[in-house]
Amino acid sequence: MAILIQFAIGMIFGLGLIISGMSNPAKVLNFLDVGGIPAGTWDASLALVMVGAVAVTFIGFRQVLKLTRPFFAERFYVPTRTDIDPRIIVGPAIFGVGWGLAGFCPGPALTALGFGSTSAFIFVAAMFTGMVLARFIANLPLSPRIVTPADPLES
Repeated sequence: MAILIQFAIGMIFGLGLIISGMSNPAKVLNFLDVGGIPAGTWDASLALVMVGAVAVTFIGFRQVLKLTRPFFAERFYVPTRTDIDPRIIVGPAIFGVGWGLAGFCPGPALTALGFGSTSAFIFVAAMFTGMVLARFIANLPLSPRIVTPADPLES
């Protein structure tokens, strides 16, 4: 039953991406083209989507974290680390550069696969390659990653 509920939630998310146009990389790139404001190519709709997402997340997290445990797990996996390590800076920077260059982020790219978009297939292949490469680098013996007992990734 849990897998069906999770599938339905994913479908709703994907439908929201399609309706909002966020699975179209041109729409995202037009938002990022701030220099195009006088020419009329700037599209502010992504900002509205982000505001809506942040509002839903803010309200949702406040309600969910009042529960004693999540519906589909034994406990909540809430980060306990408060320091800023290089991964906190480098990861979002790589994400932002990739998003700005391709117009895709992971969710919309997976949604765009359903449209048969060649650029989505290229992006998803590159994304999975990057994930495998990042995992490989993190597991190297000389990796700067410090694992502590409070690291939720190791639980």
